[in-house]
Amino acid sequence: MRINPLPRRSPTAGFLRRRSALPIWMDLVWRVALVLGLILLILLIHWLGRDGLKDTLDNNISFVDVLYFTTVTIMTVGYGDIVPVSPAARLFEAILVTPIRLFIWLIFLGTAYNLFFRNIFYRWRMARIQADLHNHIVVTGFGTSGSEAVRELLARGVDAREIVVIDPSERALTDAEEMGCNVMTGDSTRDKTLKDVAIHRARSLIVSAGRDDTSILITLTARHLAPRLPISIVVRNEDNELPARQAGATTVINPVSFAGLLLAGSTSGRHIADYMADLAASGGRVKLNERFVLPEEIGKPMSAIATGLGVRIYREDRPIGFWEEGAQKLQTGDMIIEIVGETGEEGPDSAS
Repeated sequence: MRINPLPRRSPTAGFLRRRSALPIWMDLVWRVALVLGLILLILLIHWLGRDGLKDTLDNNISFVDVLYFTTVTIMTVGYGDIVPVSPAARLFEAILVTPIRLFIWLIFLGTAYNLFFRNIFYRWRMARIQADLHNHIVVTGFGTSGSEAVRELLARGVDAREIVVIDPSERALTDAEEMGCNVMTGDSTRDKTLKDVAIHRARSLIVSAGRDDTSILITLTARHLAPRLPISIVVRNEDNELPARQAGATTVINPVSFAGLLLAGSTSGRHIADYMADLAASGGRVKLNERFVLPEEIGKPMSAIATGLGVRIYREDRPIGFWEEGAQKLQTGDMIIEIVGETGEEGPDSAS
């Protein structure tokens, strides 16, 4: 993925946001209903207090008079020199002229909104989203790898509101926003950007910036802001795997190297690559699951677990294979890697 330069500043640039729950037409209907509701409220107040109004024409306050007075009051137009005197003229002012005046006001208010109020609104909304961000997943870079990672997370049942996507390209963020994710235009190598997405409260970070040097710099930035944060990084060059780990990445993935492993494995059997892809995808018949050892499993061999087919143990970050002596007796704190079936229980494919 090629990193695009930062787009020109827009009213939403640099603000954390997510797609509105209301469709555009419903949002428009809500705004129109609010305006009409306010007008009706003022009309009701004027009608109930009509004894305090005076008509210089006939000293009689009718409903049409109240409607007219309400509209000219809302529009803050003048009185006195030229006034409609017939009901037809006043209805014309209330029904036709007032919408035109409102349209003109909306043009001026729209300009003020874009220049001033919109930023206030986005800052307020960003603060609300930030307050809700706890135990979330941050994805920096929404290219091929980043977008596939987000789709896989959603397929595995992760709530889109728990995912924050950062990318310098608004075009890429549009797709992420359509998925329901929180999005932010920005440079993930900067402290402020990562702080704005509450990186210190995240449960994991996925780094896929498209360039190894940029991804490593993002990892360095995130690591000093969140020392215990699990960070998964994608690197394209094998030489950069070690620098990525030294920068603080907990998981380093080289898609080119992994593809080579699949290709090499396929020469030993045509079903090996299919099975490995089946394990990695959420839609496969089997999948890999990582969990801590259960209290009732302590002291038993890994082969005795009932939730799936155990293939590896991590004991104090040391990998232990199912054939090794350490796997014959599970201990407190062991992390078990197991193969489970579609329903989460051991199935026929688990023994493949």
